[in-house]
Amino acid sequence: MKDGQFLKEMGSKIKSARKSQKLTLEQLSKLSGATDLSNLWFIEQGRRNVHILTLKSIADVLKKDVRDFI
Repeated sequence: MKDGQFLKEMGSKIKSARKSQKLTLEQLSKLSGATDLSNLWFIEQGRRNVHILTLKSIADVLKKDVRDFI
């Protein structure tokens, strides 16, 4: 799998988990404390690589394991 496709799939999984918990991008950004709103949007769109600790913070808020997104 190419890097771009991997990032898109990961972002889609994050977005799906966020929406299933009825959280906005802004809420997830604030709760995770790891990234700002615009960066989170780029991550969900698969347009930006995510630091592993940022991904962990996002996963913690969404009550998921990091492995659920990769």
